[in-house]
Amino acid sequence: MNSLINKFVVYAFVVGVVVSLTIEERDKANWGGDNASSDTSITNFTIEFGEEVIKDLQYRIKNRRKLPSPLKDSGSSYGFNSEQLPGWMDYWANTYNFTERAQYLNQYTHYKTYVQGLGIHFLKVKPKVTSDVEVVPLLLLHGFPGSIREFYDAIPLLTAVSSDRNFALEVIAPSIPGFGFSDATTTMGLGATEIATVFKNLMKQLGYNQFYVQGGDWGSFIGSMIATLYPDIVLGYHTNFAVSFSPLSLATWFSGAYTPSLVADAAVQHRLYPLLTILPFVVGETGYFHIQSTKPDTLGPAMESPTGLLAYIFQLFFSQRENLDKTQAGLDVFTKEQLLDNLMIYWTTNSFTTAARLYAETFNKRNLQEGIWALPTPVPTWTAHTRYELLYMSPAMLKSKFTNLINSTIFDDYGHFFALEKPDVYADQVLNAISAFRDFHAKSDTCKLVH
Repeated sequence: MNSLINKFVVYAFVVGVVVSLTIEERDKANWGGDNASSDTSITNFTIEFGEEVIKDLQYRIKNRRKLPSPLKDSGSSYGFNSEQLPGWMDYWANTYNFTERAQYLNQYTHYKTYVQGLGIHFLKVKPKVTSDVEVVPLLLLHGFPGSIREFYDAIPLLTAVSSDRNFALEVIAPSIPGFGFSDATTTMGLGATEIATVFKNLMKQLGYNQFYVQGGDWGSFIGSMIATLYPDIVLGYHTNFAVSFSPLSLATWFSGAYTPSLVADAAVQHRLYPLLTILPFVVGETGYFHIQSTKPDTLGPAMESPTGLLAYIFQLFFSQRENLDKTQAGLDVFTKEQLLDNLMIYWTTNSFTTAARLYAETFNKRNLQEGIWALPTPVPTWTAHTRYELLYMSPAMLKSKFTNLINSTIFDDYGHFFALEKPDVYADQVLNAISAFRDFHAKSDTCKLVH
């Protein structure tokens, strides 16, 4: 094992030299193509569900074709159960209140600005504080097939002022480029690492020289890259999808197949082992990942159907749950409005294809060879592990990536969309993590003064 660690350290050093040579190029990259703009002014933005868009959507829903019946007793094990679709489609077309839901989505102030040539949409929520409370910025990053809607119920809790804390959070939640209301690039090469630079520059344009980061799903990959590339800027990183695919992390996982106790506590060893149970499950639940990483544009035309879009996206909200023999398979932990609000963001912006491309732009030979994903980061990190997450990684597996992993919280419930499903528990987690990050830096500063 010591030999493996030494090889990894040498590998990380070599890759680090390459990264240091290209960091300036990353800042200068222009992703706007022919529509690029150098205007960095910030303008207000309003979400609209136009009448023509609604009528077109309702027409498509009402004139959809009848789908084949599911196999007997198959539940959701083959994907979204078609017997559930009529109810959902009828609710979307006839009961979902488009006007009220647009108003709901506009309850926070939305903005747009150009960063590296791309129009980036974000919402920003400031806490109401007295002069003795320090306001600190938190960059909130969503994933796929999610959106900024994931955070709506958690934002009031995150920005609340409490006598138990000497700080309050100011939340900045952008839409990932190609997702929702942020522009999509017309140039190949905009993956998670490049988006990390875009979001770092967004925060800089907004006046934040240092900030905290929280993310799940793609937000975790992008957040991890920000912490890796810019450790002097990120004050702390919290994630509810903690993964590391560094050689040492994977070697630690596989070595635990023989002695699980060396890799994970007894209470969670079943989330990692036996490998012959865990790995087939992961492969079986990531079919979307494989096609989006190779042929994302092939899916786009299918998503011209609102029925197809709903079925595809909704099954990703339940596929990481247990009991796939059930037709709902975990969808019932969300409200209809939560799921349809998110779906409307994809539908009205026609952004499914451009969002799906992020997989192909990230999981490819270019990024594998560059190896930034494998570099360690000293940024203090706190991880949250929900019961129904697709993949669990223990602290022993994560510490080679996150060298200052100060806490990992294990939950016996909840799933992949933590903020959407359980905003109160999620918000408590994030606030506790930021308190811990502040203590970490306070102690570090004290140690520097002593020496």
